[in-house]
Amino acid sequence: MDKRLFWSIQQLSGRFFLVDQFMILLSKRARYVYMFVVLLKWILDGPQRRTARSATLSIIVAWLIDFVLRRLCFKARPFMKQKVGILIPTKADSSFPSKHTLLAFAVSTAIFLRNRVWGRILSYLSGLIGLSRVWVGHHYPSDIVFSALIGAMTGMVVHQKTSHCKEADS
Repeated sequence: MDKRLFWSIQQLSGRFFLVDQFMILLSKRARYVYMFVVLLKWILDGPQRRTARSATLSIIVAWLIDFVLRRLCFKARPFMKQKVGILIPTKADSSFPSKHTLLAFAVSTAIFLRNRVWGRILSYLSGLIGLSRVWVGHHYPSDIVFSALIGAMTGMVVHQKTSHCKEADS
């Protein structure tokens, strides 16, 4: 099922120039949107700064999870096992987890739990980032789904812990 879904997406890749360019843009540059939102919230005071702290901590924890998972369970990227048209070059490291997707969902979930509007926008963007990673030939759909779940859980746990610490300080 995973490979079948991968190939159904992959067969569209390289056929539509504008869609390809949009997917490449998402895959390479969407992280700057998250950085901008977190930085903007950090500059603002009060609850906005707490949101930025939660999002930043979510990034750190998600990055550590990515670091550990890549060393524990290697999964060959699609282009390493078969001929796949990749739109942008990448390292021949583990396909799971998708660091882009993991980090995007960790941040968007952390923000969503404190600010529904910004969180919803970033969650949609996170989904598009995940799709772009399959589109450019770097990941299988299962890599994206599980990375999104781990990222979302990371954002939820960090939110819960930071909310609990805030209550204890009060």
